[in-house]
Amino acid sequence: MTRGKFITLEGVEGVGKSTNLELISGLVKSGGHNVLVTREPGGTTLGERVRNILLDKEEHGMTPMAELLLMFAARAQHVEEVIKPALARGTWVVCDRFTDSSYAYQGGGRQLGSEAVAKLEHQVLGGFRPDAVIILDLDVQTGLQRASKVAEADRFESEEQAFFERVRTAFINRSSEPGYHLVDAARSLNDVQADITLIIKALFK
Repeated sequence: MTRGKFITLEGVEGVGKSTNLELISGLVKSGGHNVLVTREPGGTTLGERVRNILLDKEEHGMTPMAELLLMFAARAQHVEEVIKPALARGTWVVCDRFTDSSYAYQGGGRQLGSEAVAKLEHQVLGGFRPDAVIILDLDVQTGLQRASKVAEADRFESEEQAFFERVRTAFINRSSEPGYHLVDAARSLNDVQADITLIIKALFK
């Protein structure tokens, strides 16, 4: 059986990940593949419990390193329980955030640096990485305005703009790696989705 492909969707708040996750899922299905859509933190019973802690605004005393470790604890469970078994079955996995969010939010936003994240990535995941990373890029102010219209701000969304500027910069820096695709999310939805469609169809070859 052919192994499935692993696609992750990244970006700051309000870039339109939810809408485009639906597009990607539909494209994969239309290509004749089974698809599993999941998210981080989360994706498992343990991961969803950790997610609730991480997003809880009452946890204002959480240290950056504790946050990073919780992210990777949830990720370790997610990869072994859900993602790897699905890929082995030939299912394509589409994930709302993955390790690049740790580089951006904890490495950049919390200023822990990329080395701290890289060490955990190596220890927890080894060489396991997505086949394609799509980063939706949008200026921070616009993204936060969009996000504020959807739901009440969680612990991350309540951060200052400077935090998200560092997050965005980290994402942009990551986008030069092979297999990464930086998509300008400030354009019309049709233009954004046209770019994403080309990226996904290229994975079918």
